[in-house]
Amino acid sequence: MPTVVVVGGGYGGAPTAKALDEIADVVLVEPKDAFVHNIAALRGLVDPDWTDRIFYPYDRLLRRGRVIHDRAARVEADAVILGSGERIEADYIVLASGSAYPFPAKMDVADSATAKSKITNARAELIKAEHVLLLGAGPVGLELSGEIKAAWPDKAVTIIDPIDDVLSGQYSDAMRKDLRRQLEDLGVNLLLGTSLTAEPSTPPGVTSAFTAVTTRGDEIDADIWFRCYGVVPNSDYLSEELAKARLANGHLEVTPELRLAGQETVFAIGDLTAIPEAKRGGAAGRHAEVAAGNIRTLIEGGDELASYQPAPPLILLPLGPSGGVSQLPGQSDFGGPEVTAQIKGQHMFVDRYAELFNLS
Repeated sequence: MPTVVVVGGGYGGAPTAKALDEIADVVLVEPKDAFVHNIAALRGLVDPDWTDRIFYPYDRLLRRGRVIHDRAARVEADAVILGSGERIEADYIVLASGSAYPFPAKMDVADSATAKSKITNARAELIKAEHVLLLGAGPVGLELSGEIKAAWPDKAVTIIDPIDDVLSGQYSDAMRKDLRRQLEDLGVNLLLGTSLTAEPSTPPGVTSAFTAVTTRGDEIDADIWFRCYGVVPNSDYLSEELAKARLANGHLEVTPELRLAGQETVFAIGDLTAIPEAKRGGAAGRHAEVAAGNIRTLIEGGDELASYQPAPPLILLPLGPSGGVSQLPGQSDFGGPEVTAQIKGQHMFVDRYAELFNLS
């Protein structure tokens, strides 16, 4: 059997490895000792009953293949060199190492026990805080504001961002208007079209009173803050040959078949790619279907490979378990709180990923 090495066990890498497990010798390289369900990470921050629910062990994911908890120190066209120095020869490689993002939206430690402790400590700090400042009015900042307000309605929450409106022009004006209405009803203070003259003097996630000043002169008295922006693709491990497909921002150019540009047997999926679409778990899952299917075709001797088609603008943005907005492909109207809660907000897809990891 050919060897397929999948670098990264997130929303793209885990389903890719599982899909190829029966027809290849699959090696999944992942530093974390458990999959982190980032989609529900903000719920896990505010609700202790959810903290354990966002971690899924890898030990049931593959029946034949193996999971190595190490980092890819270097990836070549036909091999992956681990941090330990071990070299794994590969017939096919799937780059699925995702991206880094500030805590608490993503974990910045590999050990799940340490991650849970960090979440618990941040929650304790939040409980003490009276005024929360969130830097960034993208989906993460908006969703975190909703989670905080659902858990502690009396806490003051301010979101600041240099953008002029929530989200972007690809979503309907009606949906953005309803989102602003819901935020106003929750008591979230939006300061848009401005930024801070300097970051708060205290570390993020630590309760300590500070005054922040915006570029237009607003003074914000708060006692805890979180950074809700700053995606950084994890792609600095590529050999010189593979790095030719790496753009200045760290994203990777791929062909329609999701091959790394210039390569025949190296694929790239998920947040790593330079595909012009929102970098979310659902997109990574769709990448996994195409990449795994194409590798299967190549293993079986075929040459008719599928092309990936980016989905139309889509968003599922809960504001706590019962609020939020959504825009689904093929629907002219947007979904409000009830629809968003039913599709995502109440359950955060935990059952779907428990099934992926054979934990149902």
